[in-house]
Amino acid sequence: MSIELFNQLEQKVTSAVEALELMRMEAEELREENARLKQEREEWERRLSALLGKFDQVETTPSS
Repeated sequence: MSIELFNQLEQKVTSAVEALELMRMEAEELREENARLKQEREEWERRLSALLGKFDQVETTPSS
């Protein structure tokens, strides 16, 4: 194998490793974003349930 071919292979391997590392970092960022969005959704669901509970109370309270 000539040195030129070896250098090309080394460059391709290095590029692949760098691309893989970038993908890993992006995946971690996406996992963190997903966790944040899940928490936000749970908060909205909790608040919505509380509001619906208030509507139920208003509907079941007898009028004076």
